[in-house]
Amino acid sequence: MGARKRLKAIEIKEEKKNISFAKLNNCPSSPRKMRLVVDMIRGLDVDKALAILKFSNKEAALKVEKLLVSAISNWKNKNESIREEDANLFVKEVFVDCGTMLKRLRPAPHGRGHRIRKRSNHVTLIVESKKITVE
Repeated sequence: MGARKRLKAIEIKEEKKNISFAKLNNCPSSPRKMRLVVDMIRGLDVDKALAILKFSNKEAALKVEKLLVSAISNWKNKNESIREEDANLFVKEVFVDCGTMLKRLRPAPHGRGHRIRKRSNHVTLIVESKKITVE
């Protein structure tokens, strides 16, 4: 393996140390409702995001709060030598995708059936530490 390739591999490995993520799959709420909660914390510091989620009155906020705590824990496991307070963690990316959809029929007038779609979603949350520049 060439020297440039090795240096590039080491550089990529160091970048990945700053990033950590957590996923929530098949959460039984609609993606639209989850996106309302997720949009509140995108790009914020971790402490501020946790405070917003804790005092939000939406049910989806509880699940996202638990996911954020999990992502922070994953970051701690990767970077045991760095303290969380010194790292300046923030929510880099959060996105919600559609999950599986359960389809049911509800009886309707005149012998018809109306379709009920029970939606679910997948949430991915990425936490990163801000680079501290010493000048």
